[in-house]
Amino acid sequence: MLDANLTQQLKGYLANIREPIELVASLGDDAKSRELGELLGEIAALSDQITVAQGDDARRPSFLIARTSDANVAVRFAGIPLGHEFTSLVLALLQVGGHPSKAAPELIAQIRDLDGDFAFETYFSLSCQNCPDVVQALNLMAVLNPRVTHVAIDGGLFKEEVEGRKIMAVPTVFLNGKSFGQGRMELEQIVARIDSGAEANAAKAIADKDAFDVLVVGGGPAGASAAIYAARKGIRTGIAAERFGGQVLDTMAIENFISVNHTEGPKLVAALEGHVREYDVDIMNLQSAEALIPARDEGGLHEVRLKNGASLKARTVILSTGARWRQMSVPGEDEYRNKGVAYCPHCDGPLFKGKRVAVIGGGNSGVEAAIDLAGLVAHVTLIEYAADLRADAVLQRKLASLPNVSVITSAMTTEVRGNGERVIGLNYKDRNSGDVHEVALEGIFVQIGLVPNTEWLKGAVALTQHGEIEIDHRGETSQPGIFAAGDATTVPFKQIVIAMGAGSTAALSAFDYLIRLPAESMSEAA
Repeated sequence: MLDANLTQQLKGYLANIREPIELVASLGDDAKSRELGELLGEIAALSDQITVAQGDDARRPSFLIARTSDANVAVRFAGIPLGHEFTSLVLALLQVGGHPSKAAPELIAQIRDLDGDFAFETYFSLSCQNCPDVVQALNLMAVLNPRVTHVAIDGGLFKEEVEGRKIMAVPTVFLNGKSFGQGRMELEQIVARIDSGAEANAAKAIADKDAFDVLVVGGGPAGASAAIYAARKGIRTGIAAERFGGQVLDTMAIENFISVNHTEGPKLVAALEGHVREYDVDIMNLQSAEALIPARDEGGLHEVRLKNGASLKARTVILSTGARWRQMSVPGEDEYRNKGVAYCPHCDGPLFKGKRVAVIGGGNSGVEAAIDLAGLVAHVTLIEYAADLRADAVLQRKLASLPNVSVITSAMTTEVRGNGERVIGLNYKDRNSGDVHEVALEGIFVQIGLVPNTEWLKGAVALTQHGEIEIDHRGETSQPGIFAAGDATTVPFKQIVIAMGAGSTAALSAFDYLIRLPAESMSEAA
């Protein structure tokens, strides 16, 4: 199942195994079980530290990766972890085999000290770019703490479980049999949720920090670029981010990033974080800002208050909080979110295989979603508010060639209909005739643009009527010493490459602002 290049790479990785491991396979008579058996045999052949044994787990096909000397060090995959989950498989082999994690030492210690029994189950799809982070985080926790167990389950193979548990979005995580969460979650987030003292400890650590020369709020492309350019100037730089990477983490294909023909959001974010960490930047992840208090005097300290109660102070601030998916704001949308209403076609599309779905939005993202979904689902209805689609011509031509796609223009979605458990259809109003129509379907993918994450900035800096931060050509806001960059601002085009350039501009402008302050102002701020 593995090609020559992948086999050679995997063999090199497996050379890092320090402790013998056993792959305990629970297989049936079906084709997928045969595929899994073949894959496990190929893996075992690449290392004398790996053996294969037969198991009897109820889920088939599945396999346990267990340390031979200590069966409590183990993780389980139900399905065949290829696609986006192949990296999860490699890491699980290495970590069960004794290869150390790159997680922060204090986080590793926190996981080992967790008190309680935690049985996690994660449902994933092989096309989901958000799922590996969750799977890898929980696998690591299971390796580090014997009271934590984890099973990663391919929802596409275990459809009865998916239907029985009413799962309509991935990743979906259960803890001790009860719903724990959906969507992308990082290791720190998961640990914080089950460790009752984590938030208070994080708030105390932040409160003890000295003032920064430059504080970047937001960790997307603009924030990462700003941090790098600021740190290169040798000034004290920090990043406070709700999640490092921002919305790029939810982006599947990136094909317009100059000099890189093709990449994926999570890969780009990993590279961005690695680059930032090469400099002396204080990265404070999982931190949500709730208020900005500008300095009273030029050269004074600005304050950013966080939701955990802590505050950060800085001589200059760069706001790069990005944007989030715009919602339809119609009856039923909130009620049926993750019960048929979805925002990531790549993540959740496989759960709607053979079903009827709608895509709301006729821009590039909407048409791309419809094209991708058409290869999975029975039928796609694309609904666009305007009289014409707004997507690039090449995408519209591809869409028109697909036999299982219908396009409805001049249509306003008015309601999401459901049966109390899941979506069963939607209503839309014909904007020309005023007639209301019903469409029977089982999934709705919303792709209607972005909303800036700036609600917390009202009254602190000037915002447009759409909530965008007003900036000048230098990236400066209405408040001296406060700059902004990226999708949260009035920059006319929301693109990764533009956000990176804007981030560097804001950092250079912040540095220029600092060096022009009177010497007495700088000493007072320090």
